[in-house]
Amino acid sequence: MNANMLANMDDVDWYLPKLYDFAHDLGITTIEAHLCRWVIDLNRDPANQPLYSDGRLITGLCPITDFLGNALYLPSMEPDAQEIGHRLAHYYWPYYEAIQGIIHDFIHEFGIAILYDAHSIRSVVPSIQAHRFSDCILGTNRGLSADKALIDLTVQAYAGSAYRLQVDTPFSGGHITRYFGNPAKHQHALQLERCKDLYMDSGEKEWEAGRAQSMREHLMSFFQKLIKYIGQNEQ
Repeated sequence: MNANMLANMDDVDWYLPKLYDFAHDLGITTIEAHLCRWVIDLNRDPANQPLYSDGRLITGLCPITDFLGNALYLPSMEPDAQEIGHRLAHYYWPYYEAIQGIIHDFIHEFGIAILYDAHSIRSVVPSIQAHRFSDCILGTNRGLSADKALIDLTVQAYAGSAYRLQVDTPFSGGHITRYFGNPAKHQHALQLERCKDLYMDSGEKEWEAGRAQSMREHLMSFFQKLIKYIGQNEQ
């Protein structure tokens, strides 16, 4: 890979385990990916089919550029089909199998499961849209990945907060949300993107404790609402 790119890694969901480290105390089961999306993007279609067709820059399953179009690999060193197959078999599908196992266990015990897929992004990515993103972006696969009542609950939780929420624009949920979200089977999936400067410094490089604490307090309140929803909808 390009050493200059590796020395300045971006396109990374920085510090999310730290931001959400309260989840265990609320009884929430978590799974954490230990792979940068530059190795393989766990939120892309395994057949490398684009999730959007609106002219934005689309990075692939095993990206060869970052979100701004900068080359990640040295010339002629991009992963070939055999290498991509190896990454699918050893990194991608084991992650999906782990998620499905957790969902199966929850549905078996409670009759319902909510998958909350946490992400973060730079506040401005010109290759996707010219202006700043909304503070938070809820992805629901255009309302197909979760019951309307659960989506409405999420929207209402943000309506009374300090954070501006947009739904399904410009992100309607990646492959994880679309793959696992199946309300008819009582498994619901929500994706939440947030601007990194809501919990990191203005340069979006370092953890910023004050901003992070405000976001954590909001998330804890929101998760308690999700837990209540599960209790009210146990089968």
